[in-house]
Amino acid sequence: MIRRGGGNGDGNGYSLGAWIAMALLLGACAKLDKVDAPAPAAPALAQCPAPIPCPACAACPAPKLEPPVAKVPVLEAVGFDALPGWAGDDVAAAWSAFLASCNAMRFQPAWRNACAEAARLSSTGVPDAAHVRAYFETNFIAYRAATPEGSTQGLATGYYEPLLRGSRTRRAPFLHALYAPPDDLLVIDLASTNPDLKNMRLRGRIEGRRVVPYWSRAEIERGMAPVSGKEIVWVDDSIEAFFLEVQGSGRIRLDSGDMLRLNYADQNGHPYQSIGRWLLDRGELKSGEATMQGIKAWAVANPKRIEELLAQNPSYVFFRELPGGNPREGPIGAQGLPLTPERSIAVDPRFIPLGSPVFVSTTYPNTDARLERLMIAQDTGGAIRGPVRADYFWGFGAEAGAQAGRMRQALRLWVLLPKGFPLPQN
Repeated sequence: MIRRGGGNGDGNGYSLGAWIAMALLLGACAKLDKVDAPAPAAPALAQCPAPIPCPACAACPAPKLEPPVAKVPVLEAVGFDALPGWAGDDVAAAWSAFLASCNAMRFQPAWRNACAEAARLSSTGVPDAAHVRAYFETNFIAYRAATPEGSTQGLATGYYEPLLRGSRTRRAPFLHALYAPPDDLLVIDLASTNPDLKNMRLRGRIEGRRVVPYWSRAEIERGMAPVSGKEIVWVDDSIEAFFLEVQGSGRIRLDSGDMLRLNYADQNGHPYQSIGRWLLDRGELKSGEATMQGIKAWAVANPKRIEELLAQNPSYVFFRELPGGNPREGPIGAQGLPLTPERSIAVDPRFIPLGSPVFVSTTYPNTDARLERLMIAQDTGGAIRGPVRADYFWGFGAEAGAQAGRMRQALRLWVLLPKGFPLPQN
């Protein structure tokens, strides 16, 4: 389930503009490299191109470059005694989530032995916390996560599975549609042309013979995208619909009494822009009020400006309807598995492999009370970027939403990987 501004099916929805800018920069250097004539004896500095580090620019003064800052390992091995709260956490509460991830990863060479040992440990029932702790200490290495600059401090936010009211047909008050992906939405896998662009996908549409950016949120809402006929359900609140996009999945109680579940299907390729930040910058909200609850309260007080507010975020999420499934299970995460409340997190998979156990040290929302526990990395999100970044899944319903909406806490984390696991190259 990919969230946070619509993340994506892969968590990396890049805009055409960004790739066009990159192409122009690379193209400029490529053209300069093809210059064969010798440089003039006294070049005019005004004729020199912008300081692009190309070999053919030797006639121009070389740009003064600062010496590179030495990077530190993103993941550094430590002892389990370095994990605050490790000995006191009920690590057995994360065991079922870990087993589910292991079942999906058991054929991967790096996970085969550890997952086989986990299956043997569970053959006689769910092990207690002491046995689970011993299993990890015997078969895994704990790695402290840090930024390339060496900071071990990051950010923990929260998300949840909301409940909305809706109808299969458009009628008051159900006037706001949630759509399946439109037929003209292109998804281009850039890794097919350059392996260095792994996990990067470009979204757009065809206009004549050109690929252009897909319609923005405001353009979709104005009816410019061919989404007619793609309506899955109509809901009664545009702000609730927006936050459903941010969470990436949710449940809809229909006017018929039935319940349906929606999950992220795709995104329009535009980058996520924070509407809370927009409200702060304009002085509409004060510091500390740009939470989900604060934004909803602003919307209630300013109903005629909701369209203007939502248009500030050009990102738009499309959904798919899921089978009813077990209502006691969480939504499907990026690993294709149901999420476990308060034991599943979303991470940046460039640094933390999906399925990995992750020990987090943070605090409960708006408090100093310690929150230190073993989690399983089972999801991703468009705004979850960096090695010390996590989105904490609180579960389903209003209480979970209240916790998720307030959570913006300092974070430290440690990744547990099987012995011999090849560390991600960053």
